[in-house]
Amino acid sequence: MKLAYWMYAGPAHIGTLRIASSFKNVHAIMHAPLGDDYFNVMRSMLERERDFTPVTASVVDRNVLARGSQEKVVDNITRKDREESPDLIVLTPTCTSSILQEDLENFVARAQIDSKGDVLLADVNHYRVNELQAADRTLEQIIQYYIAKAQKKGDIVTQKTPKPSVNIIGISTLGFHNNHDCRELKKLMADLDIDINLIIPDGASVHDLKKIPQAWFNLVPYRELGLMTANYLQKEFDMPYVDITPMGVVETARCLRKIQEVINAQGANVDYEDFIEHQTLYVSEAAWFSRSIDCQNLTGKKAVVFGDNTHAVAMTKILAREMGIHVVLAGTYCKYDADWFRQEVSEYCDNVLISEDNGEIADAIAKLEPSAIFGTQMERHVGKRLNIPCGVIAAPIHIQNFPIGYKPFLGYEGTNQITDLVYNSFTLGMEDHLLEIFGGHDTKEVITKGISADSDLNWNREAQGELNKVPGFVRGKVKRNTEKFARERGFNEITLEVMYAAKEAVGA
Repeated sequence: MKLAYWMYAGPAHIGTLRIASSFKNVHAIMHAPLGDDYFNVMRSMLERERDFTPVTASVVDRNVLARGSQEKVVDNITRKDREESPDLIVLTPTCTSSILQEDLENFVARAQIDSKGDVLLADVNHYRVNELQAADRTLEQIIQYYIAKAQKKGDIVTQKTPKPSVNIIGISTLGFHNNHDCRELKKLMADLDIDINLIIPDGASVHDLKKIPQAWFNLVPYRELGLMTANYLQKEFDMPYVDITPMGVVETARCLRKIQEVINAQGANVDYEDFIEHQTLYVSEAAWFSRSIDCQNLTGKKAVVFGDNTHAVAMTKILAREMGIHVVLAGTYCKYDADWFRQEVSEYCDNVLISEDNGEIADAIAKLEPSAIFGTQMERHVGKRLNIPCGVIAAPIHIQNFPIGYKPFLGYEGTNQITDLVYNSFTLGMEDHLLEIFGGHDTKEVITKGISADSDLNWNREAQGELNKVPGFVRGKVKRNTEKFARERGFNEITLEVMYAAKEAVGA
């Protein structure tokens, strides 16, 4: 069994809780040991929520283990139903409840008898899926439940709206820049004269889900959340969907052209080419900047990209196709969708890495020595250790990824934000070197351990002092070349003599 001290995607129950807490007037009951309810603190802290998170922990303790959980779980559900009057209560299983082999379906059936609102058990396997997969499945399950309920009552709305309309699927709490992306997508749809039918799940009421089929199409901006729902709705109601992430100038234009194709096939007569041209030339600064001398100075520089599928693919294409930057490695931690990732990025990068091990990506970065990294907060920490600048482009989320100011990644304003991120990541990466040249600060102590946990080399005081004198922008490379030289020759400690020998060996 491997202990993970850093995880790119959380456990399954986090995904279910993200969906439940995104809906309006939906409460979640999490059946777990004390301590697993950190979701409440995480959401209120990161999202800066003013209201309490609608999640209650049904704590598994020694009394529960002795007597069984049924009485406690059912009591918690019915109590919250009386206190909060939610439209829906979602019971969230965890690894603990799975280990105990508890019959949660039976608990839900018992609780439903005495509850005024609906009660649903999240149907996810907590041993086989992670946060992203569980969120995708839970969203589909809730929508299926209320669609079936409306169909049974004859209350489903299938008549299309008079003018083109869209359901935006996949905007959720604790999503990477989701709140800003949603605002940008709303503006984009308004500019295209497309009405917003529903935004799901963020802020949606379960009572409104019966109106889903009246939209002309569904837009799924993030591959990780919403595709299962879009496929279900396509099968059930023959609703088309667009799953092209509008991130970057080229992909945003491709997304709009696909929307044009979809709604024209249903009787509309729109042409977005003039809009695309105007936005590309005058609203987005990315196309102009890519031809400027500032951006041309970045041409050919090496970069590593790592993140979830959506953002890593989009960023790889932007760097390679729109900015002329050499992507030496593109990677994702979404192993369950590895084939799609490889297909999307292979022509835009030298190497592809599919891994959930942050140590593996750290070692790859150390070996490739890029000029900049575009990854998660974990890669930002790696970059700090290697003196390589990093722009954060994907979850896992951090307080920095919930800025109060407006910072979308999607749409034409998103292209400006990404351009700034790329340019600043490369240029500000020279800060330490310039400060050292002009005496802006004392040279930092370097980390003499390798990125991997299994590094077995130590630097003595004299060698470390000599390494400190090397300019920051090449110090990491000198350190790694010296350690490689030492390992190949069986040295356990790096001294001045080893440093000089390594220098001569590379002809420096």
